[in-house]
Amino acid sequence: MIHEVFMPALSSTMTEGKIVSWVKSPGDKIEKGETVVVVESDKADMDVESFYEGYLAVITVPAGETVPVGEAIALLAETPDEIETAKQQASQSSSASDSASTPPDQTPKPEPEPATVSAAPQAQDTPSRRNGRTVASPRAKKLARELKVELDTLTGSGPHGRIVAEDVEAAAGKTTQPEPAAAPQQPPSQPGAQPTATPTTPISVPLGEVVPFNTLQNAVVRNMVASLQVPAFRVGYTITTNELDKLYKQIKPKGVTMTALLAKAVAVTLKQHPTINACYTEKGIQYHAGVNVAVAVAMADGGLITPTLQKADEVDIYSLSRTWKGLVERSRRKQLQPEEYSSGTFTISNLGMYGVDRFDAILPPGQGAILAIGASRPQVVATTDGMMGVRNQMQVNMTCDHRIVYGADAAAFLQDLAKLIETNPQSLTL
Repeated sequence: MIHEVFMPALSSTMTEGKIVSWVKSPGDKIEKGETVVVVESDKADMDVESFYEGYLAVITVPAGETVPVGEAIALLAETPDEIETAKQQASQSSSASDSASTPPDQTPKPEPEPATVSAAPQAQDTPSRRNGRTVASPRAKKLARELKVELDTLTGSGPHGRIVAEDVEAAAGKTTQPEPAAAPQQPPSQPGAQPTATPTTPISVPLGEVVPFNTLQNAVVRNMVASLQVPAFRVGYTITTNELDKLYKQIKPKGVTMTALLAKAVAVTLKQHPTINACYTEKGIQYHAGVNVAVAVAMADGGLITPTLQKADEVDIYSLSRTWKGLVERSRRKQLQPEEYSSGTFTISNLGMYGVDRFDAILPPGQGAILAIGASRPQVVATTDGMMGVRNQMQVNMTCDHRIVYGADAAAFLQDLAKLIETNPQSLTL
């Protein structure tokens, strides 16, 4: 029997996927549960494995192309004898597609309805060798031939354990320009309201040309268009950060990041304001059981992703910081699982590192509010005793869904958040 391998839906919002690379080649034997292809979903690269065993007969969608969810991307034959039949079937399907605009005099007799091969994303990263086959990028294979390096002896550092050019160069004792897939490192944290998105290095762009959106950018476009249907309003607040800055300097040597501190402060405050942590549904208000704080992170190749700190109000600040560092590192390599970037109940967007004083954030679909955080700067202010003083202050603006959140709700939340940061930030370490 010949089976079609379809583009799987790797997340609830995924409508199309891009073939990153084929792990198997035509004619290769495929075991049940073995990875066949790496697919780029909305915001991550995922391994796709087969629930059937057989032989990869024909690849109908090559690496680099994008297809809708549910479209056939390959044909799988159960026996070697059926490989040629699968090739003929693929050829007939291609001919029928090419002639769809000009109907022929005679229509080829359709083949029997093929059975579906279920495919599922693999939950964990895969090693550089899968069932005896070395997994490497095309550039790595080319360099290995040029530098006479045995791929079988290397351990991959690329997405999902794939061997990339840097691994080959390191083995050969040479260095060249890194592959685009290399993950940029975050700069050291600085005191104050440190944003999560690190500045990307300048890249060359084809001026005068139209560059198609990548999969991640398309996902962002769809979300932004959907947000236009929401009646949103915005509320701003000024928060003094002197006490938070002092705390940060004390616990920074222990690996705590400012992002984790802000997320923890927001999560603790959200616990007291369940309406801000809720979302609109057609049946009413959905009050979430957990406080999952998503934080916007800019991607080097365009677009953004929102790694999520789940149950941030319940996790201690040190564990939260370690979790955040891991999420950012894996998001840069597109290795996050869907639940790690699509389960947020409230989002933080921070542009303070760019010197931005204030800005408005667009409300993400499925959430009731998002907080935009600006830079913390020294400001001359009037103190409570009638004197003048200098205080570090940051501007925060919250965008809310007016269907469930009202002005008084937003104001009360920001007031309590400011009180926590200004008077009792030490409680965040308990």
